[in-house]
Amino acid sequence: MHKYVLKRFAMLIPVLIGVTFIVFFILALTPGDPVTIILGDNATAENIAKLTEELGLDDPLLVRYGRYMLNLLKGDLGKSYSNQLSVADQILERFPNTFILAVAAILVALIIGIPVGIISAKKQYTWLDNTFMVLALVGVSMPVFWLGLVLVIVFSLNLRWLPSQGMGQGFMGILKSLVLPAVSLGAGSAAMVARMTRSSMLEVIRQDYIDTARAKGVKESTITIRHMLKNALIPIITVVGLQFGQLLGGAVLTETVFSWPGLGRFMVEAIKKKDTPSVLGSVIFLSVAFSIVNLLIDILYAYVDPRIKSQYKVQSALGRRRGE
Repeated sequence: MHKYVLKRFAMLIPVLIGVTFIVFFILALTPGDPVTIILGDNATAENIAKLTEELGLDDPLLVRYGRYMLNLLKGDLGKSYSNQLSVADQILERFPNTFILAVAAILVALIIGIPVGIISAKKQYTWLDNTFMVLALVGVSMPVFWLGLVLVIVFSLNLRWLPSQGMGQGFMGILKSLVLPAVSLGAGSAAMVARMTRSSMLEVIRQDYIDTARAKGVKESTITIRHMLKNALIPIITVVGLQFGQLLGGAVLTETVFSWPGLGRFMVEAIKKKDTPSVLGSVIFLSVAFSIVNLLIDILYAYVDPRIKSQYKVQSALGRRRGE
């Protein structure tokens, strides 16, 4: 298992190099000058030249990229162009808020998606199944920012039940301000989880051991949870893991709509200012987080399905024999 984990982390290195290269050159080729954005349109040529030299923007593009990568190897994500603060410190300050939002959104997806998928599978081709699948299709197709604006209009402006922007203070304040963005962000994931749960359950629901359990008089609820859902978990875990990774990096629109002080909003503001170190640092951090989530999902497979765990043991035993 540990060799597999090390291999996965080794595969992350070329991914990060490719991601940083693409983002760095896209930002460099987009219109706009970070120095002019920082100093304003009324800045003198002398001040512009001075700040350009201080930020190292007068060097050739490849030289700047090489310098950034050398600093990255030392664990230094650089300093923000706009406020000269450490990019790493700003990311670590905001990422917990993004993580809270992603966890809340995936909980919404699980609470809605799994029961809906189970009911649809057990009531296949009924009006209930058709209704749920149509709603799931709508949920997958619905733009996150549009749903966020609708929720704000209904529950914040009209009903005045929940705050529309920012992050509240204290547990209840955070909980209230988290409801709308979590539902907005988790709706699409709930639809994906529901569709995958239904599909996985349908592959299990007509197996012989299900009929055997019913013949023995096992309760239907026990059959559903212990025999059907447990054996259908692998595809569901895959979807949930991928969705959670995407929620970490895809909360940009939701955080912007609800003014949530997370990493996505920080990245949007950095893009507007052409703050290359902040954008690159955010992308690298989210890429690593997404890869770690996928790795944890792969490890979780071994605990859910004993057959996968036995494969890891066989592979490690073969590796030891080859080494001998």
